[in-house]
Amino acid sequence: MTAPILIFDSGVGGLSVVGTLRTRLPGAPLAYVCDNAALPYGTKPDAWLVARIVAVCRAAVEASGARALVVACNTASTLALNTLRECLSIPVIGTVPAIKPAAHASRSGVFGLLATSATVSRPYTQRLIDEFAPDCTVVRLAADPLVAQAERVLTGMPWDDVVIAASLAPLWEASRLDTVVLGCTHFPLLREALERHSPREIVWIDSGDAIARRVAQVVPQVWREACDSDASWASAPQQAGLAHTLAGYGFDAPYSLALPDTVLTF
Repeated sequence: MTAPILIFDSGVGGLSVVGTLRTRLPGAPLAYVCDNAALPYGTKPDAWLVARIVAVCRAAVEASGARALVVACNTASTLALNTLRECLSIPVIGTVPAIKPAAHASRSGVFGLLATSATVSRPYTQRLIDEFAPDCTVVRLAADPLVAQAERVLTGMPWDDVVIAASLAPLWEASRLDTVVLGCTHFPLLREALERHSPREIVWIDSGDAIARRVAQVVPQVWREACDSDASWASAPQQAGLAHTLAGYGFDAPYSLALPDTVLTF
């Protein structure tokens, strides 16, 4: 079996990255792992999250025999990326908020960062803003409820317009805001809903294409063998709708991810 590129997220938000990877690396074997038993990550304590992320990724890399790990989760990347690179022997590609392209795209110099509570408040995020958008006004907005909305949409349920509108409302208080960074991989899955609830034309920017380009640079070109199929793992594989959602992105029904006994659900 050809060693796959493993995509990791707390839930199914990382599937937004899978689409760009399949476009840029057609024929490359992929695998997916989600720690849906601990969803959402953005509201958990940092120390607990680091230990949990490392344990999940180690177990998934071992189970899948992955050649590279894509951390398709902004919260996990801004918190645990260096630790993962220290403890894994394969390339680890992270996901960070697209602050630099947003600074270039914004004509007014005012843009929003829509992310989870953890990503919005992370010192790493502030460093990105200081380095790439020092002359911009960045409206940072924690929108944790949108994670659950994206999970709903991928299982075939409608999004809740009340939740979408309430989550976005603070952005529109900045009248010159013209660009929004989708700082969580779940959020591109809600693009249609976000556009419908925008009072004016907005440039929406996510990290999917940048991640796929980086993977193509880091991972030697590889093609799947004829018998290969794309496997997936989950910490709660029996979650309603999960197998159907993963199948829509070309993955087999998820296996149960075996975690050490010391790893507890929050």
